[in-house]
Amino acid sequence: MATLLTVGHIAVCLFLVIIVLLQHGKGADAGAAFGGGGSSQSVFGSEGPIPLLNKITTLAAIVFMVTSVSLAYISSTSSTGSVMSSAVTVPTAQTGQTVPESPKIIPMPTVAPEEAAPAPEASKANE
Repeated sequence: MATLLTVGHIAVCLFLVIIVLLQHGKGADAGAAFGGGGSSQSVFGSEGPIPLLNKITTLAAIVFMVTSVSLAYISSTSSTGSVMSSAVTVPTAQTGQTVPESPKIIPMPTVAPEEAAPAPEASKANE
């Protein structure tokens, strides 16, 4: 069920991106005031395709939200354990309790002071 829901969620997500990219911006009608694109708008009527695209976008957004909430619910109810349950434990000698193993520390190589690079000399710009 989760796989089918995930595939549907991705398909709705891609469809939503495409349908949003097809829509006009708020300032797209400013060019029509100067005589551009008036005849192409008559195909969809006086208002253009905006009401249809708004309805499709709203429907796609609702489906996207429902699939998102459904996937989150399925993910939260199907978890069987914790990430910390797989941590390596080491028994301590004093108390006998187990504690998580500490990470290994790798020492960094040190440079002796005489092997260090000499400080750069000041340039003689005044000469």
